[in-house]
Amino acid sequence: MAEDAKHNKQVKITDLLSAEFMARLDSLDILSKRVLRGVLHGERRSKRRGQSVEFADHRPYVSGDDLRFIDWNIYGRLDQLFLKLFLEEQDLTVHVLIDVSASQAFGDPSKEMYIKKLAAALCYISMVNNNRVNLTAFSDGIVGQLKNMRGRGYLRQMTEFLMATPCQGVSDFDAAASQLAASRIGSGIVIVLSDFFFKEGFEPGLKRLATKNYDLYAMQVLCPQEINPDLTGDLKLVDIEDYDTAEVTISGALMKYYKKNLTAYCNDIKDFCTRRGGTYVLANTSSPVERMVLNYLRRIRLVR
Repeated sequence: MAEDAKHNKQVKITDLLSAEFMARLDSLDILSKRVLRGVLHGERRSKRRGQSVEFADHRPYVSGDDLRFIDWNIYGRLDQLFLKLFLEEQDLTVHVLIDVSASQAFGDPSKEMYIKKLAAALCYISMVNNNRVNLTAFSDGIVGQLKNMRGRGYLRQMTEFLMATPCQGVSDFDAAASQLAASRIGSGIVIVLSDFFFKEGFEPGLKRLATKNYDLYAMQVLCPQEINPDLTGDLKLVDIEDYDTAEVTISGALMKYYKKNLTAYCNDIKDFCTRRGGTYVLANTSSPVERMVLNYLRRIRLVR
């Protein structure tokens, strides 16, 4: 009976985002660094001049131009032909890729809930601004996906997807990135939320996603226990995903070596992204998601 009640419990967006936080997200929008052009005319405006509703400028008429865009008022005053130019409304596709391998359930506060709340916030901002959103969960490849979400009507479906997707299995980021890259069309933004602790390394997967048509954001989410472990003595460490074991003696020197290697690894991801025009973000689960979105993501101009 208790199990049935659990399954019948109504999932609400406020399970992930507070009403106060959503009120502040309503004033934000997702930004793209690139000139984007999608299939539909959405609410994304770029600096590209095209055929839309917002006047931008004039230029002299040249043979072959569309006569419908001649400004006849100027012709009447100056006896010269000028063409009206308009800001073209652009459609933005936002891909949010979340890691749901078993290791994301680790930590206090857990990486799982941080990633899901951050994904919910980014999807919320995108959808309420009428951008197209694709939300993808991966472990050893893609394990779940919601495509072509646009508008507030998809918020409940997004919430149910995030809350119902468990963190389990091993991670294979390259396989997931390969699947996503093969199905991705047009232009947009790709945001990857993960701890990036992949045994095959992060490079193969990120290479597939770092293309000229997409802004890439690699958001590495770590918990305090990974950033500053409180461990001492003789320990047997067990990998939470594939159950590999290692027996170690934790000393001050070893902890110093661990922190040095972790910093170097994080910097490697950052350098990799920077060289390819992407952006690296390091998030600590002890810091509120609200602060990450409203402060840091604004500073790096992912949102405004």
